[in-house]
Amino acid sequence: MKMTGGRANNQSGSRRFALKGTRIACALLVGLMFAGCDGGNNKDTLLVGQKAPSLRTKTLADVGGDFSKITSYRQPDERMYQYSIDEALKTGKPIVLEFATPGHCTVCDVQLQMLKSLLTKYESQVLFLHMDQYQNTEAFIAFRVKGDPWTFVIDKDGVVRSKQPGRMLYGELEAAITRVLPAKS
Repeated sequence: MKMTGGRANNQSGSRRFALKGTRIACALLVGLMFAGCDGGNNKDTLLVGQKAPSLRTKTLADVGGDFSKITSYRQPDERMYQYSIDEALKTGKPIVLEFATPGHCTVCDVQLQMLKSLLTKYESQVLFLHMDQYQNTEAFIAFRVKGDPWTFVIDKDGVVRSKQPGRMLYGELEAAITRVLPAKS
């Protein structure tokens, strides 16, 4: 510490302290960003190979066709809100189940845009369901999902075959879908 004009010059110590504080803040911020996708507990969610919980969730018909009562998504596609999870599991079709709350999650919005393009391609073979945390909280609880987005791909027998926290790429999700499609003879 230098003495300048009778006062201690503590600038270098302050600078080191500020730099250390900035590094800690950055590390915490990065940790929080990734924890938002999977709650930091990927292992605590429903496991691949487990049966998907059958539960009644809201459908578009249940809310009188009012999208604002079922999703915070700004461009909803009615095809994602036709079935409750329990109804979808009874159809014997594979299911792509997306947990996303685009009202507070930009990544969720992007994920749902991508999902809509796959829905158009596979809608005759696969059911696509979107669960919004604000309107279908019980689904988030049943699947033990913390944070979003989360994507589950469920086979025709109701078994989880793929799960992914955070954003998925088009090719990743399409590959997971094709793995649960019935084999062509």
